[in-house]
Amino acid sequence: MIITGKKFSKPEMSRVINGDRVLEKEPEQIEKVRLDVLMAEIYKSYNRSTLQKFIEYGFVTVDGKMIQKPNFKVERNVKIDLKIPQIMKNADLVPEKIYEDEKVVVLNKPSGLLSMAKGEYCPENTLEQYGLLVHRLDRDTSGVVIMAKDEDTQVFLKKQFQARTAHKIYLAVVEGRPKLNEARIDLPLARNMKRPTTFLVDPKGKESETFYKILQSNDKYSLVELRPTTGRTHQLRVHMKYLGHPILGDAVYGKKRDRLYLHAKSLEVTLPGGVRKVFEAPVPEEFESVFREN
Repeated sequence: MIITGKKFSKPEMSRVINGDRVLEKEPEQIEKVRLDVLMAEIYKSYNRSTLQKFIEYGFVTVDGKMIQKPNFKVERNVKIDLKIPQIMKNADLVPEKIYEDEKVVVLNKPSGLLSMAKGEYCPENTLEQYGLLVHRLDRDTSGVVIMAKDEDTQVFLKKQFQARTAHKIYLAVVEGRPKLNEARIDLPLARNMKRPTTFLVDPKGKESETFYKILQSNDKYSLVELRPTTGRTHQLRVHMKYLGHPILGDAVYGKKRDRLYLHAKSLEVTLPGGVRKVFEAPVPEEFESVFREN
């Protein structure tokens, strides 16, 4: 039986089949890889998630062109440049010094300043530039924070927060007016698994206790004093939200505004050497001005 082969429309392909000519790779067949994968092979001092951030921030160029998609496909022979800027975001957010000695420094953190770096690279200033963290305040919360100058002092102070012998008082402007002038909020909190960066009241959550007292009020807002006895993440914000009076400017649990109206007014703590002190941060002017709004 004779089998007749199909004729090739391109003579050069028949020469390739016959072995007379070696076919070069077509351009579209050249291997391409994700930009973040290739960078991970080149810049081994950074992990891949950090390199992805560099790409998204616009720090990376490929053959002179800025690429901001980590999954962008490139050939292995491209020229990649990584330029991390020296100028930091929020460089103007500088905490005011309240107290300092040879062991600690106490600061008034401005709203908007991070307490600690997120991930391997953080393109902005943080409280960690001023000492060792003992406790944290949310980015948008202002007020008193104490930093240690050495690890022994850091451990000494942290133990007080863990044992609940360090006492904090916050001020907050909340929407509306709570029914009671003062009360104890005893509501356990847990992570919201539908939104893992947030928290909610959950009977199976961790013990969380806050005392509040109304200091000032009008038909729109109330200035309340908050005394937490536990230190759960977002505790004050979630407790006030649950009562139906979210903290003003809370973009996560309420409505966004110019800032979060939550301020760490005072901190009572024992310093190395046994001296018990209370440190206070002035109340931000906007906490008063909000009551003058029409």
